[in-house]
Amino acid sequence: MAFMSRLSRSRSNSRSPSRKDSEKGSPVLTVAELERLLYTGKTACNHADEVWPRLYIGDQEIASNRKELVKLGITHILNCAQSKWRGGAEYYAGMNITYHGIEAHDSPSFDMSVNFYPAAEFIHRALSAGGTVLVHCAVGVSRSATLVLAYLMIRQNMTLLEAIRTVKDHRGVTPNRGFLRQLSGLDSVLRSSRSTT
Repeated sequence: MAFMSRLSRSRSNSRSPSRKDSEKGSPVLTVAELERLLYTGKTACNHADEVWPRLYIGDQEIASNRKELVKLGITHILNCAQSKWRGGAEYYAGMNITYHGIEAHDSPSFDMSVNFYPAAEFIHRALSAGGTVLVHCAVGVSRSATLVLAYLMIRQNMTLLEAIRTVKDHRGVTPNRGFLRQLSGLDSVLRSSRSTT
């Protein structure tokens, strides 16, 4: 299986690679290979899972549960399924929660890439200030996961493969094919910019 052999090669280097070495050696996977990777390992999800320190991916149910949000210490919410029919910032009035909503559709043809940098900045500012962030959509596996993966790539200097592995260790996520293509494009741009600096 080409997919597994490409992953095995990337892990077989016995010395500890520097950042530049790992970027050169980290495989660039096709969308189909990324999907296979996403469908292995952890598939179960809670209503919210901490996938990075103080960064949660969750669903609409957790976002609607004020008591649980307080219990988790959520200070910032990035809603990737904002719509005029669902509550927005006003739902969190009096909770001292900073809210940002994005109207994104879970469709392979939807251009989620326009949200990569604004979402990464929202998450970064919140975490840098000591906050705890919930990134959610309806189910918490595609739109929200896509923007968290983009954050890890943009602000934590991870490759797409590293970001997927990081998140998958804590939550089963499955961004749609279109989002995976867009993340792959971001990965190429970031790899290129990092190799010239």
